Amino acid sequence: MIDKEEIRKIAILSKLFVAEEEMDQLTEDMARIISFADTINQASEEGTEFDNINNLSNVFREDEVVPSYERERILQNAKDSDEGCFLVKNIMR
Repeated sequence: MIDKEEIRKIAILSKLFVAEEEMDQLTEDMARIISFADTINQASEEGTEFDNINNLSNVFREDEVVPSYERERILQNAKDSDEGCFLVKNIMR
């Protein structure tokens, strides 16, 4: 069972402020969340096949070349360009 002290520790680690008047409700909510997670953890997965649960096959469409804008039209929006490419500032030092 989760208690107020654990909520305070989690809040400190998360760098969150939790008002004292919110503590009871938050403790109750967290206990319900943890209880739900425990219920999920206890579920058996034996005999359950999770691969292709929607019975879909080959759902990817073929790649197809479609017309695009002219390179010059796209680069007219660029602050800087060189040899048909956008120039961007290097932020790694």
